[in-house]
Amino acid sequence: MFYRPGIDEHGLPHDPFKGCVVPRPIGWISTLSPTGQANLAPYSQFNNLTFDPPYVMFSANQTPTARQKDTVRNTEATGKFCWNLATYDLRKAVNITAEQTEYGVDEFERAGLAKVDSTLNEIYVKGEKRKIPMVRDSPVRFECEHYTTLRLPGAPPVGSVDVVIGRVVGIHIDERVLTNGKIDTQKTVPIARCGYYEYTAIREVFEMTVPGLSEDMMAGLEGNSKRFQGAIAENENKGITRGEDAEVEKK
Repeated sequence: MFYRPGIDEHGLPHDPFKGCVVPRPIGWISTLSPTGQANLAPYSQFNNLTFDPPYVMFSANQTPTARQKDTVRNTEATGKFCWNLATYDLRKAVNITAEQTEYGVDEFERAGLAKVDSTLNEIYVKGEKRKIPMVRDSPVRFECEHYTTLRLPGAPPVGSVDVVIGRVVGIHIDERVLTNGKIDTQKTVPIARCGYYEYTAIREVFEMTVPGLSEDMMAGLEGNSKRFQGAIAENENKGITRGEDAEVEKK
């Protein structure tokens, strides 16, 4: 089959687009309003963008009344947000925090989630410092500073979307989910968004190493900044540029 979105009817009982790009990590984003009210919501368009320095993005469709989501409002107003890994054990709480509520409702309390303060992310509320809260029982958490928002126009009422990009300035990892110095997916069991109303729990992984890559490219795929910079410095000492290095690897 073939169809042009927004032009042709796909002819299926359910729209297939979101079911094509799967699985999608969940951006479980926590913020504070400028008046100090906590907010927590999941977004299924979320991912990392680069690693040195690390940036992440999430996109939030506007509400049926053409308003920005609370998370976007808070992020743009305070310049801060946090990401919390959504896990299988926390799946019911993730779903509760997805509910549309009035601005200012504390989704941590609605979902029965304990909070833990961020280390770096703080704002001033009535002259007092307040830390951005995070989900205490989430095993991996990022503290992020707002970099920019890209607004994509779309069909009303909810087609328009705010793509929020943030720089990761702090990373929290529960050491109980580490195995041999690596984050163990079998211990975290992240959940990811599929199509329709479907989710998946990631319990199994496998490894593949791209053949013929140089040391710096391998470090880049791993996301190892120190190893990446070290490989580049070693090549520079040998008088090899990155472009020349790539040609050597090809030969």
